[in-house]
Amino acid sequence: MKAIVVDDEKNIQEIMEILLEEFGFTVSKASDCSSAFNLIEENYYDLAFVDLRLPGCSGIDVLKKMKERNPKTEVVIITAFASSDTAVEAIKLGAYDYISKPFELNELRLLIRNVKNKLELEKKLSEQKDEKFEELIGKSPAIKIVKETVEKIAPYDINVLIVGESGTGKEIVAKTIHKLSNRADRPFVAINCASLPEELLESELFGYRKGAFTGATSDKKGLIEEANGGTLFLDEIGEMPISLQAKLLRFIETRKIRPLGSVKEIDVDVRIISATNRNLEEEINEGSFREDLYYRLSTITIKMPSLKERREDIPLLVESILKQLKNKYKKDIKKISPEFLNYLMHYDFKGNIRELKNILEKAVILSEGEELNIPFVSSTNMNSIYIDDPEEKFTVKIFPDEGIELKKVLSNIERALIEKALEVSEGNKTKAADILGLTFREFRYRYGKYFSSGE
Repeated sequence: MKAIVVDDEKNIQEIMEILLEEFGFTVSKASDCSSAFNLIEENYYDLAFVDLRLPGCSGIDVLKKMKERNPKTEVVIITAFASSDTAVEAIKLGAYDYISKPFELNELRLLIRNVKNKLELEKKLSEQKDEKFEELIGKSPAIKIVKETVEKIAPYDINVLIVGESGTGKEIVAKTIHKLSNRADRPFVAINCASLPEELLESELFGYRKGAFTGATSDKKGLIEEANGGTLFLDEIGEMPISLQAKLLRFIETRKIRPLGSVKEIDVDVRIISATNRNLEEEINEGSFREDLYYRLSTITIKMPSLKERREDIPLLVESILKQLKNKYKKDIKKISPEFLNYLMHYDFKGNIRELKNILEKAVILSEGEELNIPFVSSTNMNSIYIDDPEEKFTVKIFPDEGIELKKVLSNIERALIEKALEVSEGNKTKAADILGLTFREFRYRYGKYFSSGE
């Protein structure tokens, strides 16, 4: 557990640090409001002791900031200027208690013990509840609303629409709803509506019979039928062609499907959860999405917050993602540097959690020691390389009017391919060299140009 002591008297800081460490707390210290605000912004604290009179502001201001940032933090106000009015104000604002200097050490120990017991009990209860949401990570107010909504609606067989930016974890929410529903022991089937052209999407969803079209050499069960009894997750529903939307609507209304080439209808019982990063109401106005289908799909709508709306969850997300990546790449990373964590806390995540994972994955792959550091300087713009056939020539789709520096561009491409080869090889440089058709010596030389000595 973590605690912070905000007091401009060094001897009080030292006494509090000793007492808190006796009870197993890791302690941060601040002597003024500016330092306290910076620490509060970058860390989650379970307990805070805050002096009422501080350089730059009042302890009440720190209390408000603490509760705004971390609502569950227990705050104890300490002062040499006891005032019943101030005590009442602090308690109203959420302070756990109020003590006056000078204080008895045994009295203070009792107070810390009581707070710790309360925190441990709440943590135990929270862990029991969080087992339901093991993939839906976070404690921010924004993600708490999502969890509460999921818990309320999961048992009921109603259709759910999940909206939000790309990379916010919409599929994780869909899987969590399924896991907490009465259909948990039945299939969870997902399809991305943007990944297939219209004719293939229709056959994937509804299935077909042998001879329905050229190439249909046998019967194929559609994904709707595969999900029978369970949950069908339609990702990027806003990309579904409007002609196919009518057929989906009919299925929702009748709970029957007719595979391509069949004259018989099949009864299917599924719960539909859909997701989109588009504004479907705008799509309806533009005529590219059916209004009647929208209302059928959105009995309940869940709005997924962007990572910028829940920055306080970044340390928890980093911890979870790093645990997976360390196992995947067999890296003995013990901690993340404060500079890297601060960089992530203030980074503009346009790709949300997906982009966070991508940044951490690159850092882990390129890491050399036990501490994870910032692996590169991020850029607002990002180029993409698609290699469908390495033997074929490349097509340049966009070219800047001002021209390019060819050597620099080729170096950037080389670096990107090395990073990708390391990702595919799970950090094994010998395998990465084979993937790129290089000798290990050649690979080490090229790797060393961008990342390290290559050793």
